[in-house]
Amino acid sequence: MSTTEEKLHAKIPGEDTGIITRNSFCDVCAPAPHCGVTCYVKDGKIIKVEGTDGHPTNHGLLCPKGQSNRQYVYRKDRIMTPLRRVGARGEGKFEPITWDEAYDEIVTRLNKVKQDYGPCSVAFYSGYNKWYRPFLQRLCYDFGSVNYGTESSSCFTSTIMSWRLATGADFAAPDLRNAGIFLGWCYNAYYAQHLMIGGVDKARERGMKVIIVDPRITPAVEKQCDLHLRIKPGTDCALALGLARELIINDWVDHDYIEKNVYGYEQYRQYVMDFPPERVEQLTDVPADQIRLAARMIHENMPLAINQSGAALVHHTNGMQTHRAVMALSALMGTYDRPGGMVPAPLTYAHSMAGFSTLDHEFPFEKYPKDAPRPVGAVRFPLWDEVVGEMQGNDLARQISQGLPYPVKAIWAHGMNFRMFNGDKELEKAIKELDFFVDIDLFMTDSAKLADIVLPCCSSFERSEFKVFGGGFGQYTEPVIAPLGESRPDDEIICELARRLDVDDDLLKQGSEACVRYMLRNTPVDIDFLKAHSQFPQKLEGVKVIPVGEHGFKTPTGKFELYSTVIEKFPGLDPLPTYRDSIDDTDPEKYPFRLVSGARLPTALHSRLHKVPWLRSMRPVPTADLNDEDAKKLGIEKGDTIELFTRAGTITVGANPTRAVKPGTVFMYHGYTEADVNSIIPPGHNDPYSGFPGYRSTRCGVKKQEV
Repeated sequence: MSTTEEKLHAKIPGEDTGIITRNSFCDVCAPAPHCGVTCYVKDGKIIKVEGTDGHPTNHGLLCPKGQSNRQYVYRKDRIMTPLRRVGARGEGKFEPITWDEAYDEIVTRLNKVKQDYGPCSVAFYSGYNKWYRPFLQRLCYDFGSVNYGTESSSCFTSTIMSWRLATGADFAAPDLRNAGIFLGWCYNAYYAQHLMIGGVDKARERGMKVIIVDPRITPAVEKQCDLHLRIKPGTDCALALGLARELIINDWVDHDYIEKNVYGYEQYRQYVMDFPPERVEQLTDVPADQIRLAARMIHENMPLAINQSGAALVHHTNGMQTHRAVMALSALMGTYDRPGGMVPAPLTYAHSMAGFSTLDHEFPFEKYPKDAPRPVGAVRFPLWDEVVGEMQGNDLARQISQGLPYPVKAIWAHGMNFRMFNGDKELEKAIKELDFFVDIDLFMTDSAKLADIVLPCCSSFERSEFKVFGGGFGQYTEPVIAPLGESRPDDEIICELARRLDVDDDLLKQGSEACVRYMLRNTPVDIDFLKAHSQFPQKLEGVKVIPVGEHGFKTPTGKFELYSTVIEKFPGLDPLPTYRDSIDDTDPEKYPFRLVSGARLPTALHSRLHKVPWLRSMRPVPTADLNDEDAKKLGIEKGDTIELFTRAGTITVGANPTRAVKPGTVFMYHGYTEADVNSIIPPGHNDPYSGFPGYRSTRCGVKKQEV
């Protein structure tokens, strides 16, 4: 083998191999931790990806999902051209059309719905990813509709609601560098938060203690944990209240901090007295002695930092209240906005956190329609409407089908996935009833198959994008490769629709770069400098990062609100973070197990990666995890086919008996076409505070499928 052949085989860049490297980032998961990716490109095609050395987010590391980006970009079901439906909805029969033909039909039919039913009868929806959302939201309001919504109707935003109600901030992150004890509530870094692994390990080396609250025995529990509180799913609120009681009765709380910064402490203190360790043990399965030990460990190892999953805690019908109860511990111990505790991390730009503010929130609301009706979900979930200010997508199916309080007849969607909703067959059915449905996506998904028009968009490697990273970094990327087929970036698609609709918005018509510059006008960020240094995030000089301890509280009382003065306005909702079991009320004899939908896998994210060959090969069959002793009682062995059934339906999956799962529980990942677990989560099983589905607290039965 020649030297050049050896270099080609090893994918070494150089003039002799024709291989070049270009940097971008992985956008498979949430925007805040987007990891730097170095792409090896030959003849205009990505042949290899690896983590970017020195990147401020991932420092060269990539999880399995990030490492699969080459296969993800080149999936066989990439949409390469605009398509028009020619068969029945869901049949998947389409004909290719031009972009001009697509836009002409879209403009005609959207305007027809607007003329016949009003602008709010058109909903604008965003799935993954989130970078284009300020443009889409502004277009929605330009059109005259208030019905802008996102997949955040079911993901993470309930967490944001909790923080906003308590502190006025969007989020707070644990300060592991200075923490004395880390309360890892639903902390599962080896599966879902790989960037935290190193931080926790370093902190443990200097003496930080770790308590993990999780019903499963995870790699994090086995490798990083000093005390594992193995909780019954859906009872986390009771445990948080029980820990608070122990801290209060032992006088281990920070009275000075509470006096200066906390509202509603006395009402809260009285309430938590109803949660002694013995009662909490009965509710949660966590032994009373462990509850007392956990409280003592917190007291003896201050300051306290807390991890709160954006999903596991809030995917219950008492989820938002649970998150508030966990957050309350930082108020009791005086560690919110303090070194070693919880550091406020406001959203900077497009749902990313960098420590400074931009105007991307104000940008769409400049165009909010006057005298418009309330958005979808506002009547059913009024607290969501008050705090979030966008439609609650979990009420979309009902409003389409019932037409109340007004009809919804068309949807313009980017990456819509009906499988994200509980009882998702209802939304699938409702979409089929629409007059018009447009879906923009990378792949021909089950949702795209329902569309009248399908438009192809670009991956993060085929577009330019302004991006911020934690610590005050920014980047304006360049495309790594040319767009595949006729695909276009989401922002270009949105801005072109604004031009074709001729909305009253010169800024959006100018294009996304003009909009980005407008949203950054209150900052010293130099877009031209970033574009000239596009290959690597740049430290943004001159941006004002609020120091720890100076964030304050943007609540009506100007304090951390244990008793929420906002929730107080809504009858039937409790201003205190109160406990109720999230499990549904079906027959426990017929359905003896707790079904947890959405349990994390290291090789999957929702439905986006199930068709990536490398990742799917690691778990080729949709599989449910159940306790090995439970399996033995049911005569179930590894690899058997089993049925999971609820009052809403049945799915057939593979069985994986394991000691890692708590007895009486079943963990099943979501997003599979052939085993859609969210389809058997009962419709209406939602949190009345946030509207979030009770994905992780549904009664189910299990039986072996007979051959």
